[in-house]
Parts: sequence; structure tokens; C-alpha cells
Amino acid sequence: MEEQFSDYSESLIPIATEYGLSVIGAILILIAGYIIAGWASKKVINKAGESDSIDDTLVPILGQITRIFVIIVTLLAVLGQFGVETTSIVAVLGASALAVGLALQGTLSNIAAGVMLLMLRPFKVGDAVSVGGTMGVVDAINLFTTEMHTFDNIGVSMPNSKVWGAEIQNLNRFNTRRVDMEFGIGYSDDMDKAIRIIKEILEEDERVHKEPAPLIAISNLGDSSVDIRVRPWTDRSNVWPLRYDVTKKVKERFDENGVSIPFPQRDVHLFKQN
Repeated sequence: MEEQFSDYSESLIPIATEYGLSVIGAILILIAGYIIAGWASKKVINKAGESDSIDDTLVPILGQITRIFVIIVTLLAVLGQFGVETTSIVAVLGASALAVGLALQGTLSNIAAGVMLLMLRPFKVGDAVSVGGTMGVVDAINLFTTEMHTFDNIGVSMPNSKVWGAEIQNLNRFNTRRVDMEFGIGYSDDMDKAIRIIKEILEEDERVHKEPAPLIAISNLGDSSVDIRVRPWTDRSNVWPLRYDVTKKVKERFDENGVSIPFPQRDVHLFKQN
């Protein structure tokens, strides 16, 4: 009995030694691959970020692709450690690609949309955009999502397929923007006087472009006011400051010159009951 157990143990030792070394080697390969994947991803991101020829939008994508590539190579190396034919694995993966694609239609559509966003470049990292009614600044375009933060600093993560399928307004595309404003005056007020006041305010402000010339015109005869449309052009960075300042100055100048700004009023008539 002891001799049989001894013979059995002696037969197991070579097997345990062989597969034990393979397991240890596989674990070491996995650890090394994980470390190298992180290091290579950071290296690519740093180098791409320093390059003037690579847009900031592509930097995180290149890092992710590098990491995934190293991990795939690591997994193939682990399978090879156990004597698995990696060529057959690749063939099986290719045959199952259709089934995986059908099962992950949503995920793959996000990847495809991300590729289209990177190719056609409707916006880049740092641009202020409006996507499907959501306004904010683009932080990153990843393989699956587009990361943004709103102007009041709320984080927004949108699937790439939703971004690509929505209307995209890029507020940073052009260096000049038009500021649309409208002011109402009373029917008894002098329209030419009001237009002259607004024109003087725009001429005094250096942020207003001379060309194209600002539009100042009567746009509508409302229920209680004569509406004056004002459309000056300015640099992109001055859009909101100019709008706020002009609105304030128009109110001040109208008050100084006796031009009224109508507001809703209601007359209440009281009748005595005898």
C-alpha cells in the first residue's frame, strides 16, 4: 500500500511542478501586464498632451486604447503559458464577434458615435456647447460617454450615441458673436429718441464691433409697448458682460431722459352695493 502511494506521489510531483510553475508564471504575467498597461496608458497621455499636433480631445482616447491593447496582449500571453493555441482563440473570437455585437448594440453604438465625434469634430475638449438642450463645457470624449460640466458646475455624463443623435450647438466655434436684446418703450414715448439713446450707449462701449454695424430697429408693436430690437456684435468672451452692462445702462439713460419702460398693470374698479 505504501509502495502504491509512493508511486502515485512520485507521478504527481512532475505534474504539480509543471502546472504549478505555469500558474505562478501566469500570475506574474498578469501582474506585470496590469502594471505595464497603467504605465503605458499614462505615458501615452503625457506624451500626447505635450504634443502640439495632437488635439486634447484625442488624448484620453489614446490612453484608453493603449491600456486595452496591453491587457489583451497580456491575456493572450497567459493563455500561451498554459499551452493554449492563441490563433484558435482569435478565430473563436472572430466567429463570435457577430453574436457579441448583437448583444451589445447599445455599447457598440456608443463607441461608433464616439469615433464619429472624434473624426468630424463638432466640438473639442474645453468648448462650451449645447447638446440636446443641455449646456456646458466639454471635459472629455471617452469611448462610451462624453463628460461635461454645466455653467453652474454640475457634472453631466452623456452616452456618445445620445450626443451624436442630438442637435449640437458649439458656442466656441467662432470668435465673434451677436448679442440679441429687446427693450420696450411706451406708446407715448419718442421712438427716435429711444433709438438715439441706445445707439449712443453702444458707440461708447469699446466691446461693440463697428463691423458688422449694430442693428437697432422697431421690431414689434406689442399690447402695451413698442419693442426695439438691439443686435450688436462682440468678441465671444464679451457676450454676457456686454448684455448685462447694456441692459443696465439703457434703463438708467431711459430714466434720465424721461423714456418709460412699460410693465403690466391692472386697474381694479370697486362698486358699492346698496
